[in-house]
Amino acid sequence: MTSPGERRELSPEETSKPSGVSRTLALTVCSAAIGGTFQYGYNISIINAPTNYIQSFINNTYEERWGVGLEAPQVTLVWTLIVSAFSLGGLTGALLAGPLSVCVGRKNSLLLNNSFLFVGAALVLTCRLARSFEMILLARFLVGVNSGVSMNVQPMYFGESAPKHLRGAVAFSSAVFTAFGIFLGQVVGLTGLLGTEPLWPYLLASNALPGLIQLLTLPWFPESPRYLLIDRGDKEACIRSLKRLRGGEAPVLEMEEMLQEQQILEASTKTPWSLFKDPGLRPQLRTAMAASSAMMLCGNDSIYFYAYYIFLAAGIPPEKIQYITIGTGASELIASILSNLLIERVGRRYLLVGGYCLMSCWSVVFTVALILQSRGVASMAYLSMACVFAYILSFGLGPAGVTGILPAEIFDQTARPAAYMVAGSCMWISLFLVGMLFPYIVKGLGSFCFLPFMAVCVVSAVFLGLTLPETKGKTLAEITAKFDEKNGPKGKKKKRPDEPAREHYQPGQALSSTSLTQDTDPNHKNGDLN
Repeated sequence: MTSPGERRELSPEETSKPSGVSRTLALTVCSAAIGGTFQYGYNISIINAPTNYIQSFINNTYEERWGVGLEAPQVTLVWTLIVSAFSLGGLTGALLAGPLSVCVGRKNSLLLNNSFLFVGAALVLTCRLARSFEMILLARFLVGVNSGVSMNVQPMYFGESAPKHLRGAVAFSSAVFTAFGIFLGQVVGLTGLLGTEPLWPYLLASNALPGLIQLLTLPWFPESPRYLLIDRGDKEACIRSLKRLRGGEAPVLEMEEMLQEQQILEASTKTPWSLFKDPGLRPQLRTAMAASSAMMLCGNDSIYFYAYYIFLAAGIPPEKIQYITIGTGASELIASILSNLLIERVGRRYLLVGGYCLMSCWSVVFTVALILQSRGVASMAYLSMACVFAYILSFGLGPAGVTGILPAEIFDQTARPAAYMVAGSCMWISLFLVGMLFPYIVKGLGSFCFLPFMAVCVVSAVFLGLTLPETKGKTLAEITAKFDEKNGPKGKKKKRPDEPAREHYQPGQALSSTSLTQDTDPNHKNGDLN
């Protein structure tokens, strides 16, 4: 015990011992993700099974209204708009995520986000009664808004709640739940379950159940400690949150780092425009934008949107396609779980660059297989199918999860929401473009349809390999210094605002300058931090 006027010194064990991981942190991750990135994966995959039923509903509804049916290209166009409405909603959600996460917090943003799901579910459940296919389009837009918010806020929430030595693994769990959502959506969409003509509205509305689970569970878990301290200035709430997330202990060193960051950062949160104007943040912003765009332009999610067309072109019998499609979701789930185990050992940079290199190779093999298949080599259909699985596995090993982690690791607290807005906008615009153009790419390029995606993967691997430093286990100041080395002008190093924390860091300094130590507030006991 220390006397009220005595300053408490940090022991070597306290400054070096990794933070603990509590059951509360694990349950927080599950609760946030089941109504977060899980929904993104689930809503990508469930739209594939009822493709033919929805197209028939579009044509029949139009014929009832106007007395004449739509031609096949017109039905395809309307269907493409319904699919792409998800991307437009995602873009809207990405733009909402930044202000929402600052105004109401990370946890409350995820809770409010479920309202978009429930309205969308009500629309698809009543669309047949109203004889309106436009209600499906609006529902997909609202579901996209939900995914756009969760894809930005959830990695932010995880990155700010996890201890530094597990930051990557916890944040990467977003990708695991995305893959799990894809896989479960494919299973639920089987014809033996909800993938039938009478039940397809219930299939599309089933996304409300995970949202309901989140509404019932997430309010019991803590808010992001960094948000509570740095954005709201509530030290007491931050300590309580950190205690719960660390299993009853609020590590002194971790608390001190947050306090120093609070002292250094500006009071106001940055806007996307201010990020573009800040020369010191442009390398990080370029990297985040390139990684987010590449994640969608590589074409992986197009496989889930248009899996039926891809496997049909690969020569798979139509009645077997739904079972083959489940394999794609299982492949990404397995790969994301494996990557979650490897990310703190291998590092972010190697997984990201290596994933795009492997995808480039499989694109070439897939193209060769399609060419030979078009020339009558029947066995190439199975090689084509194997290439699709390999492509998805490579995507799940790196780009699927590492991309979402980057803004949380390379931007500070004031810039992070705006960075996620910019990166999320790039991601959803890219997904929209690919979703709109992919059917025409397949029709126009035929066997060469994956060559544009190969070019994206090659360029992404080269660019990210040259510009992205390894962020595993590093503080923000160390990451910023690495960006300066890789991207800054030689011989002229710009001093970043967070560098004083690295240069003048002394254990106990930040704590002793606040009301958290006993010499400034005798009411606090040592147990408040330990």
